[in-house]
Amino acid sequence: MTTNAEGVGNIVAQHYDNLPEKGKEQRKDSRIFFMRCFNNWIKSTLIQEYIEKIRDRNPEGHRVKVLDFACGKGGDLLKWQRSNVSHVVGVDIAETSIRQCQERYRDMKHKSRNRGMFNAEFFAADCTKTNIQTSFEDRNIEFDLVSCQFAFHYCFESLPQAEQMLHNISANLKKGGYFIGTTPYSHDIMARLQNGGGDSFGNSVFSVTFPPDRAEPPPLFGAQYTFHLEEVVDCPEFLVHFPTFVKLAEKYGLTMVGKERFGNYFNKKAKGDESLRLLNRMNALETYPNKKLVGGENQYDHAQEYLQMNDVEQFGTLTKDEWEALTIYVIFAFKKM
Repeated sequence: MTTNAEGVGNIVAQHYDNLPEKGKEQRKDSRIFFMRCFNNWIKSTLIQEYIEKIRDRNPEGHRVKVLDFACGKGGDLLKWQRSNVSHVVGVDIAETSIRQCQERYRDMKHKSRNRGMFNAEFFAADCTKTNIQTSFEDRNIEFDLVSCQFAFHYCFESLPQAEQMLHNISANLKKGGYFIGTTPYSHDIMARLQNGGGDSFGNSVFSVTFPPDRAEPPPLFGAQYTFHLEEVVDCPEFLVHFPTFVKLAEKYGLTMVGKERFGNYFNKKAKGDESLRLLNRMNALETYPNKKLVGGENQYDHAQEYLQMNDVEQFGTLTKDEWEALTIYVIFAFKKM
């Protein structure tokens, strides 16, 4: 059930438009500072993985073009710059966010004096309801990579919206190109809900709340819940039924080539020296023990156990509540055949 006849698009846009833009120092004071940095590390690692795949199968000097759905205020612009892509098109439902994204891009361009900076264009649109191709400066542009981070679930409000979104992804993606993203994992959400026995679950960092009159089993589309993440998100979302997602994507020539829970992806990717350096550089983990822990002592039982079992004085971790919030997500990747 959606909240009104037009759906939740306006509610979502208003929510993100009204989020205050915080500087680096302000963000450090956040209760979920390390969790947000961890999410950024996941995104960086996922982007890097698939940019490398694109470069490996293209001639040297290939100019990588990226379509960034739900680009928001431009949080991934630096990732695209570090990936040395040539062109980025950013689209978001929230107009204020797009204006802030454009400003951030202009600042980056100015600071780099245009050296090594990609070309870019940004515009506001609801990708679940409109054909975005008509807004491109070059209507014939084809992208090597389409990215949709922490936003794909909005298109599962209805079948037509999911189809429009997948059309926008596939129609603008080169054959052999990749569609990557991150989204809450509906299987895990329903398992936690059933284990709790009520209409909601969560902790000090996040909560998921379903309406008391929710359908059982939930419908494939329009299965709405409210997601709250401390300081960042407080709006309606929709369950993404993954078997349906995979089947629908295949209809648009997209074959799933990767899907992993955040915890598994972290354990697999954090082993290399380069990944560890990136984790440190991005402040993706909190040093334990230290004098200024972000959570109470009971939030670090798992960390104490790790210290006792391993011969180390300090290591990087997150609080129990942050791990619980993070492990609700999955990364996914599709290839256009």
